[in-house]
Amino acid sequence: MSARGAALAAVCLFAALGVVPVAASGQTCSAPIPAGSCPASTTTTMTVGTVLQLTLTASSTILTAPATTDYDAGFVADNGPATSVKSNRSWSLHIAATAATWTASSTQPGVAARPNKPASDLQWSTSAAGGFAGMTVAGVTAAMGGASGGTATTYYFHALYSWSLDTPGAYALPVVFTLTAP
Repeated sequence: MSARGAALAAVCLFAALGVVPVAASGQTCSAPIPAGSCPASTTTTMTVGTVLQLTLTASSTILTAPATTDYDAGFVADNGPATSVKSNRSWSLHIAATAATWTASSTQPGVAARPNKPASDLQWSTSAAGGFAGMTVAGVTAAMGGASGGTATTYYFHALYSWSLDTPGAYALPVVFTLTAP
């Protein structure tokens, strides 16, 4: 006899005896035969934790090399990365430099790159029109929001230049964005 046939035979035997099989594992049910129902219920639970996602449009930003007019103006304006935050609760986005000074590599014989260019020579803003602040190692809150399926923020950079300080060279300053749920 097949397993299906055995199960059917057991159900028929129970029905003939007037016995209704009980629901599995901790549930009992009885109903009149042949017309009855036997509902059983369960409680479903789950825990939802904090979900945060930060996406940067670029892993690096190449700043425009300064020209004469840029040295005269004292800065070059560039677009920085854009961020997108997805979160199921309130959040804040922190921006900071990872070092107090830019790393500098000399690129021309006999001319030393500026070894102490401060992180604050990279200014940032969330508006191209202004409100720029110098980058710091301690950092600051750059954006905040509530639960969202995608909050986008574009960052703008000003790299500061001085005729008397900023010598030829290759400069780099790592910047870190940190997303937290306060």
